[in-house]
Amino acid sequence: MKKSGYRTVLHIYLLFFLSLFGTILAVACLSFLLITVQQPDGSMKRSDWPKTFTEDFREQILFIDNAPQIKQAGIALLHDNHIGLQILDSSGKDVYHYQKPQQAMDAYSTADLLHLYQTGQAKDRPVTAFVGTVSNEEKDYAYILYFPVKILKVTMYLNGERFTGGKTIVLFVLGVLFLVAMISGVLYGLWTTKAMKQLTTSIRDLSSRSYLPVHDHSAFRDLYDSLNALDAEIRASDQLQTQTEKMREEWIANITHDLKTPLSPIKGYAELLLEDISNNETQCKRYAGILLKNAAYMETLIDDLKLTYQLENGMLPMKEKEQNIVRFLRELVIDLLNTPDYENRIIHFESNAERIDLTFDQTLFTRAFRNLVINSFVHGRADTEVTLRVSGSGETVRIDLADNGNGMTAEETAHLFDRYYRGTSTEKKPEGSGLGLAIAKSIIERHGGTISGSSIPGVGTSFQILFPGVKVN
Repeated sequence: MKKSGYRTVLHIYLLFFLSLFGTILAVACLSFLLITVQQPDGSMKRSDWPKTFTEDFREQILFIDNAPQIKQAGIALLHDNHIGLQILDSSGKDVYHYQKPQQAMDAYSTADLLHLYQTGQAKDRPVTAFVGTVSNEEKDYAYILYFPVKILKVTMYLNGERFTGGKTIVLFVLGVLFLVAMISGVLYGLWTTKAMKQLTTSIRDLSSRSYLPVHDHSAFRDLYDSLNALDAEIRASDQLQTQTEKMREEWIANITHDLKTPLSPIKGYAELLLEDISNNETQCKRYAGILLKNAAYMETLIDDLKLTYQLENGMLPMKEKEQNIVRFLRELVIDLLNTPDYENRIIHFESNAERIDLTFDQTLFTRAFRNLVINSFVHGRADTEVTLRVSGSGETVRIDLADNGNGMTAEETAHLFDRYYRGTSTEKKPEGSGLGLAIAKSIIERHGGTISGSSIPGVGTSFQILFPGVKVN
C-alpha cells in the first residue's frame, strides 16, 4: 500500500512536470524558430540580422561624380550572402543594382516604398526586402536589399492604461489555473475513490474465496499484483489443506483398523486361556506367542506415532557422534538377515571404501534404514532382493537403496514420503502405519541429508540419499 501511495504521488507530479516541461520546450523551440533565420551557407543567425545588415550597409555605399557606387567589401558581402541590391533616386527610379532579383521593379512609388519599409514584402511579389536611406550633397537616395530568407516585420504597440492594469489579467489567469487545478483534483479524487472501492471489493472477494485475478496497469498495479499472488497462494494452501485432511482421515481410519486388528486375537486368545482348564502347556505357549506378536505390532504402531510427533515438533534429542557409516550399514544388514522374518531374504551390500566417516545418531539411523529396507520386503514379492550401496566422493556421502519388487505408479511415488499416505495396496499389505518412509525422511533431513525416490511398476523402487558437506578421505 505504501509503495502504491508513492507511485500515485509520483504519477501526479510526473504528469505535472511532463506537461510543464513540454510547454517550456514547445515555447523554447517556437521562440528559437521565430528569432532565428538560416543563411544560405546553413548557419543560423538572429531574425533581426537583415535589419541590422541593412542599416550597416550604408557604409558600403559611396558616390563618384554624384553617381552611387558600392565598395569592393560591400560587393563581397552581397555575393557571399546571396543578397540583391537596388539604389533608387529621389523619384524612385533604379540608378544602380547588383544581383537584382526578377521580382524587383524598375521604379517604386512613394507608397510602394512605404509598404516595403513597413512590411518587408512587395505588393503581389514574393520577395523579402529591407529599405535603407543614404544622402549625398543634400540629395536623398533609397536602397533596397533583397534577402534570400522570408522575414516578417511585426510592430507591437502597447496600451499604457491596459498595460498598467495588467494585474487584472494576471489575476484572471491565476484564477483559471486554480479552477483547472481544483477540477483536476476533484476528478482525480473521484477516480481514486472508485479505485479504492474496487480494491475493497477485491479484498472482500479474496476473503470469501471468490476473487478473480485482476490485471491492472494504473497506479495501483503493485497492489493488484500482490492480491493476485496472495490469491494464488491461498488457493494452493486450500488445495494442500484439502489433500492433507483427506489423507489424515484415511490414515486415521487405517490406523484405527490396524489397532483393532491385533486387539481381536489378543482378546480372543486371552479368553481361551481363561477358559482352558486343561492347562495344555503346548497350547498355552502357542497362544502366548500370538499374543506377544500382536502386542509387539501394537507397540510398533504406537512408537511410530510418538516418533512422528517428536520429529515434527523438534522434541527428539540427538546423540550424534562420528562413526564409520560403512561398518554401521553392514552390521545393520547382518542383523536384519538374522531376524527370523527376513532370514530367507537377500540383501546385496556394496561400498567403494572400507571406511567412510559420518556424524549421526546411531539409534535414529537404525530406525531410518530399517524402515527403508523393510518397506521393500513388505511391499515386494517373496523373492524381492535389496541392494544397498555406499560411496563417498569429494565432500558428499551417497547411499543408494534399490529393490526389484513390484514398483509403484507415478501417483504413489509422488506421495511416497507423505506422513499419512499408505499407497493403493493397503488392503493387500495391511502391515505398517504409513509413517515408515516419512520417519526415515525426517531423520535423514535432521542429519542434514536429502532423500529422493523413483519407481517403475514391475521393475522396482530405488532411493537416493545424499549427505553433502562431509569430508571423505
